Amino acid sequence: MKFRHTLVIGFSLLCALPVSGAMRQYSASVESSDWALESASRLQCELSHQVPGYGEAKFVSVASKQLNMEFDMQMSLLPKKFAIAAVYAVPPSWMPGQAPREIAQMQLRKQYHGDLPEAAAWTMLSELEKGFWPTIYYQDWYNRHDSVAVALNASNFMPQYQEFVNCVSQLLPYSFEDIAYTVLSYEKNSTDLTKYSERRLQMIGEYLKEDSNLELVLLDGYTDSYGGRWNNEQLSIKRANEIKGYLTALGVADDRIEVSGHGEKRHIAPNTTSDTRALNRRVVVRLSKT
Repeated sequence: MKFRHTLVIGFSLLCALPVSGAMRQYSASVESSDWALESASRLQCELSHQVPGYGEAKFVSVASKQLNMEFDMQMSLLPKKFAIAAVYAVPPSWMPGQAPREIAQMQLRKQYHGDLPEAAAWTMLSELEKGFWPTIYYQDWYNRHDSVAVALNASNFMPQYQEFVNCVSQLLPYSFEDIAYTVLSYEKNSTDLTKYSERRLQMIGEYLKEDSNLELVLLDGYTDSYGGRWNNEQLSIKRANEIKGYLTALGVADDRIEVSGHGEKRHIAPNTTSDTRALNRRVVVRLSKT
């Protein structure tokens, strides 16, 4: 539990902390500092660091329309009460003359791990990149006489961090929720998708290349009201089955895909103009997973 560097904390920082007794300190030693890229796919990137005797720190970014990053401090002993922790970038002993810099205030919630949002998480990473040790300070919720300091050791950080950054740059720019309900549109009287729907289907394909563990896929085919009713029903089934073939080729189990052809039933728009008829020519894709 002993730091292998000198905590250079100024008077202002000490005054800001609710220190009433001893400070318990947790960090990995320089020799045992271990950073690991635990998850590296186009769906999620996770960089972790063990803090002996305390828990595990994680930086996580996931596939999404929005760039994102989160810091999660997974504690072996969860907070007993609500409190505020101060997060500082602390220079190690081999950086003489450097002063600690405040990064953020972390809210500690009862029986929850501590976490920080995107800006603070990226700041912690950039401070680690410069060799600083992001350190979390708070009043112990079990022992009112103690304060706690939890530091992330910057030793052995850079190789895994560079892989992590590369992973983040390759994340898909959309999430499962963005494709879980998709409407694919078709050209008139054919099984040819519109250009926009081709791109939507490619998005589903890119996602399923990374994660094919689906619980259920529902494919519902529809047509406009032009042509015979029976022919339209068969066309709607053919459209849905072609989508099924595309998904099974990506590894989705055949028995997890249900196909229904509704023909010209259940219109979502009038069949009075070419534009509104185009809305009725569709396959609705619904994906679900645990």
